[in-house]
Formats: sequence, structure tokens, C-alpha cells
Amino acid sequence: MKFKSIFIIVVFVPFFCLSQQQVEKSNDTIITQYLNEVVVTATQTIRQLSSLPLPVQIIAKKELKETGSTRLDAILNEQTGLITVSEFVGGEGIQMQGLDSQYSLILIDGVPLIGRSAGTLDVSRVSVGNIKQIEVVKGASSSLYGSKALAGVINIITDTPKNGFNGDLSYRYGTFNTHDTNITLGYRKEKFAIQSFINRNSSDGYQFLNAADLNTVDPYSSYTFNSKLSYKLNENTKITASGRYYIQDQIYAPTLDEKGEINSNEWNTHLKANHKSGEKWNSYFEFYASRYKAEEYLNSVADNSLFSESDYNELLIRPEIRTTYKSNEKHSFTSGFGLNHETLDRTDFTTTPEFNSPFVYFQYDGNPNKKLNVILGARFDSHNEYKSQFSPKGALRFELNDKISFKGSVGYGFKAPDFRQLYFDFSNGFVGYTILGYNTVTTRIPELENEGQITNVVVPISEFEGQLLAENSVAYNFGVNYNPISTLNLEINLFRNDIKDLIDTRLIANKTNGQGVFSYYNVNNVHTQGLEFNTTWKPNNSLKISGGYQLLYAKDKKAKDAFKDGEVFARKSSNSPAFQLNEDDYFGLYNRSRHMANLKVFYTFKKWDLNTNIRGKYRSKYGLFDTNSNNYLDAYDGFVNAYTLWDWAINKTFSNNYEIGLGVDNIFNFTDAPESVNDALFIGNIPGRMLYTKLNIQF
Repeated sequence: MKFKSIFIIVVFVPFFCLSQQQVEKSNDTIITQYLNEVVVTATQTIRQLSSLPLPVQIIAKKELKETGSTRLDAILNEQTGLITVSEFVGGEGIQMQGLDSQYSLILIDGVPLIGRSAGTLDVSRVSVGNIKQIEVVKGASSSLYGSKALAGVINIITDTPKNGFNGDLSYRYGTFNTHDTNITLGYRKEKFAIQSFINRNSSDGYQFLNAADLNTVDPYSSYTFNSKLSYKLNENTKITASGRYYIQDQIYAPTLDEKGEINSNEWNTHLKANHKSGEKWNSYFEFYASRYKAEEYLNSVADNSLFSESDYNELLIRPEIRTTYKSNEKHSFTSGFGLNHETLDRTDFTTTPEFNSPFVYFQYDGNPNKKLNVILGARFDSHNEYKSQFSPKGALRFELNDKISFKGSVGYGFKAPDFRQLYFDFSNGFVGYTILGYNTVTTRIPELENEGQITNVVVPISEFEGQLLAENSVAYNFGVNYNPISTLNLEINLFRNDIKDLIDTRLIANKTNGQGVFSYYNVNNVHTQGLEFNTTWKPNNSLKISGGYQLLYAKDKKAKDAFKDGEVFARKSSNSPAFQLNEDDYFGLYNRSRHMANLKVFYTFKKWDLNTNIRGKYRSKYGLFDTNSNNYLDAYDGFVNAYTLWDWAINKTFSNNYEIGLGVDNIFNFTDAPESVNDALFIGNIPGRMLYTKLNIQF
């Protein structure tokens, strides 16, 4: 289906359905109203979603269950303004409002996941089997969450047990010999509650034709163990303790001559105490610790000798204290302070670095009158290795009447330089180039010169005597929410992110072997801007239709100036003459689509205890790299073509506690396999049609 068709369906179907409203009422006298869904991530306090002045999405447990999806990446891919992209071997990072995955903070129950590869956190390693809801806050959120919240925050909130003893067993089998098994056991009685969750996920992987006889995704298996315990000491004090352990083993075969494994594991522990003092004071103490380890090796296929190996060992410890004071129903104040202590022991590092970053934040949430909500906040992060950051944010919502409301926000976000960008010391043994972290240049370049490996220094060492700056952004969001009737919601959000001091690589010295020495520096200024449209229509308890659309422009300021000044040229073929490009020929940043859309229809046959849904998503063309050798993505480069994917699922319940499901992901078997071993313009994370069946037992 073409983009225009999807856009027409998403935008105009709800208006057509308005004419059917009276018919639906006669068939179902209980019309479902919009639920007052609550969200905690946006303000770190419990707020109704409909009253927030920030762009926030909630993905509820009901949708997670009915779609049949088992991993977080599949769920996020179906949300407006989000897309997962393959950024390293077997990994899926999340792109939000056109910003790279390294700028989005991923939380589980309010605390961050660690273990990023080249800045990207693999969201496919998260099982959705024990998730209560997912909250997505778009726009810079460093005023509450600090580094890595430049694009926004995704908070995964895990489930809690019902009263008494209860359990859930589910199993899904699908294409590529994919198995996913969940076991959840819970118990709640009076003041005490405990829940444990186990997940096993495995797959034989898949391979595209013509892909050099290599698997696109290699075989893997993973396990997740998660437990949460809570106890109410009294009516005002509650203690919660949780722990999570994740382990994955994956075959790694990047070429025909090499084969090895990537073994990773992660654990975290989270202790939280909540105490209420009367009606006005609410205090929290949190202690969080997490460690992520990964070991990788490659052997020569010919003689099984060791080709390369590497280790990664990251530790985060974070205590935090937070207090909320609610002076009355109209005004509340939140303040907190804490410390992030991080270490990383990694192959190709000159040292074992240590980051210490104390922080303090404050937020005011007020309603001067019934129609206006104002949020003002700021956070200060100190750091032992980069310049301290002050992150303010302001947001407001104005309710014009009971049908129309306006909201807007402005906030500052930042991403601190990571360990790799500061301490890397890597030399490729086969090609011969070297990459140095910013903080290692002043010592390593003289050493390489003394060893006779440097012919000339391109960038003076004196430029590395300061500090590498944190990447930073000012984010603007302005939205309108319209509820013409209680069962229909329309929302549009305009956004812009101005990012400065982006960290890039550059040549700093030439080596005697003809290769270069590279390091990191602050240079690029880019912006992403566009609009997001969401609509949801629920005429009765059986039918729900929702859709969304994103228009995105993501461009580099330096590139825009080069095109505007007539400095960029291109050729239509290698033999044709070069011609000058103009400003309109500049497409933008790599791996960004101008248009994305989604459509979801859920229907429940109550009489038969059966539900079904169909979900579609569209992505317009995008470029992965420069194909005409002018260092920019322009209209004459090669692009990955636009595509549409449709998924379908059906679930039938028997005797209240047993459910059988069937599903097809990518119904029409879309693939974009490489045409030859030299073809790099293809989609690497869509393997074709995938069938699955699942069984769920509740007890």
C-alpha cells in the first residue's frame, strides 16, 4: 500500500466512523470512555495521561498480550515516531523523533539499563512477558533523568501480583525455530507481595540469499529471571526489592573465514523505600546497582586458532533520595539528589575509567486554575570527566474547553561522552588504522611517534588538553488535543530538536603504514523537526481503531550550508559529468525516513471469547550511506525503497484460563534481500513472513 493510502485511512477513517456512532450505541449500551490512564515517568509522580503537558504515549498490557509480540523491539516498532534500526551485530536500537538510539534512555521500573554497544542499547533483549505497561516520554528529559535522555525516555513498568496465589504459563513457537517461554508466579496477601518471572527465548536466526553465505542474524538463546518483593510495614511505609538477571549466548560469524561467540550477561538489583508523612509529604529512597558483562571471541575457520577476543565489564551504582511536597490540591514540589558511580573494564582501553556524577533536581507542578497546568524543573549534574550540566525544562497545558486543549514544552537534554569516546585505544591488526579516545591522545601520540609509527600530526595535541563536551539539545514540542466525542481522540504534536556539540571522528595523524589515527571531537550541529499525528477511536467495548503518522526532517547545519553555497556536486553515473547540487537536493541524515505511519485495528468477539487484530506500519525511503562519493546524502544517492508491513493475530480463550493464539508477522512476505554480495542497500532486520502459534495458561 502506498503512503497516501495509509495516510488517508489513518486520518479520515475516524471521521467516517463518527457517522456510525448512533448505530454502535444501539448495539452496545455500555460505551467505553477513555480511561484515565496514569503515568509516572514524565514527572516522577502519578499523573493522569490526559492532563499532562508533555508528549507521552502509553502501551498497555492488554495490547502487549493481544498482539502476540514477545520482545520489546517489536512493540516499539508499532508506535508513532519510533523505529528500531540495526546498528550492530544482532542489535536493535530505538530511534525517536529522528534522533539516534544513543540519545534515548531505557528504564525498567524507573532505573536505567546499561550495556550499550557503540552507544546503542539493544532493546530486543527485553522480554515483554511480565510488563504491565510501557511509558514513552518524547523530548529532552534531562531535567529529571540526566544523561542519555536527550531524545526522551522509555520506561518499562513490570507487573505486580493479584491477591492470593496466581500464575501464568505461556509458550510461543514460530518461524526460524523460534521458541519463547514465560513462567510467572505471584502471591499477594495483606501487606506482603512477591512475583517471579522466567523467560527463555531462542532462534536459529535467518539468512538472506546472496548475503555471502552468512547468517544475517546468527543463532542465539537467552534467559531472563526477574523477581519483585514488596512489604508494607504500615499504612505509610512500603519497601520494595527487585532483581533481574539476563544471559545470552550467540554464534558470531562475520565472515566465511571467522567464527566465534558473543556471550553476555546482566544483573541488576533495586531497593526502594517509600514513606508518607501525613497528606503532604511523600519520600523515596532508592538504591540501584547493575553490572553488564560481554565476552567475544573469533577463531579462524581453517585451523580453529584464535583470531581475536574482547571483554566488556560495566558497573553502575546509583543511590537516590526524592521527596514530594503537596502544599494543596493545586501545587506540588519534587526535589531529589543522588550519585551515579560508573566503571568500565574493557579490552582496548588504556585504563579502567571511573565516572562519578552527583546530581540534584527540583520540579514544580502546579494548577493556577482549573484550565492551566504548569511544570517547571531543572537538574544539575556534576562530573569528574566533563563539564557540569544544568538542564532546565518548562511545560504547560491549557484546556480551552472540555474538547480542546493545548500543550507545549521546552527542555534541555544532554548526553555525556561515553567511556569509548574518552578512553579507547584500538589498533586494527589487519588494516592498520588506530582509534584513540579523546583523553588518551596527549599520551599515545607521543608514544607512537617515539615508536616511529607517525609520519605527521594533522591536529595539534594542544587541542586535546581541554575537555570533550557533552552533546546537548534544546527540544521544543507543541501539541493540540481534540476530543469531539468521548470515544474519539485526535492529537497533533509539532517538534524540533536543536542538537549541538555532536561528537564525531576525525583524522588526527598519519601513520607510516599509510593508515590514519582517528579520535573524537565536537563539531556537528544538527536538527530534527516535524510533526506527529495520533488518533484513537473506540465506539464500544469491542472495537478499537488507532493510527499515527510522523513527518520528519533531519539535517546537518554544515551540510545545509554547503548545498546552499553550491559546494556540493554529484554524478548520475561514474562516466557522466559532475553537476552542481542546490539546497533542495539535500535529503538529510542517514537512516531517517521522511514519512512513517501506523494503523491498528483491535476487535473482540465477546460471545466467543475471541479477539483479533491487524496492524500495519509504513516507512518511506531512506539512505544508509553516500553512494556518489560527495560525503552527503542527496537526491541522487541510492536509497532503500519504501515498504509496508502488516501483522495479524487471533486469540481464543477456553474455560477462562486457557488461551490459544495464532499469528502472522509480515503477512505479504516483504523482504529486501541484497541483490549480490556487494549490495549494502538492503533492510537487514526484516526476514520475511513469520508464522507463530502460542499457548497461555493462567492459574
